[in-house]
Amino acid sequence: MQDLEIRGYYPGVVGKITELHAVYYHENWGFDVTFETQVGGELADFVRRLDGNRDALWVATKNEEFAGSIAIDGGDAFDDGARLRWFIVAPQFQGFGIGKHLIRQAVDFCKQKRFPKVFLWTFKGLEDARRLYEGFDFRLCKESRVIQWGKRIMEQKYELKLL
Repeated sequence: MQDLEIRGYYPGVVGKITELHAVYYHENWGFDVTFETQVGGELADFVRRLDGNRDALWVATKNEEFAGSIAIDGGDAFDDGARLRWFIVAPQFQGFGIGKHLIRQAVDFCKQKRFPKVFLWTFKGLEDARRLYEGFDFRLCKESRVIQWGKRIMEQKYELKLL
């Protein structure tokens, strides 16, 4: 993929990831301010304590423009599993394989660290993301209706067993 760069943290990226999540999910799903503040707060805490022996953050840029992100929070990797978080690709960069590349990076990291499983939380309706997850053998393991971020959603947990 020409002009695609995958790198880690850089100054300003916490804001870029938070903004992309907030705008995308507000415009497409009607999520309220609680979504943005949750993403921003939890992401800032994660970056502050990021430990390269168990955690990772990858940022995709294309032609030096922010294109997407993904992270692995390995804090409880050997108990509950590593958590895949903050996966998003900017709408103008969707359909070019960036999401697949980011997920592969995250899953490969978990395999290298010998984590027994990886999980993620999402919600029903994100069909393109669901297909990507299932393409890497993530399986739906839990569903429940919740009222969150100002909306009623079907929350879903996907899991990938590695060992």
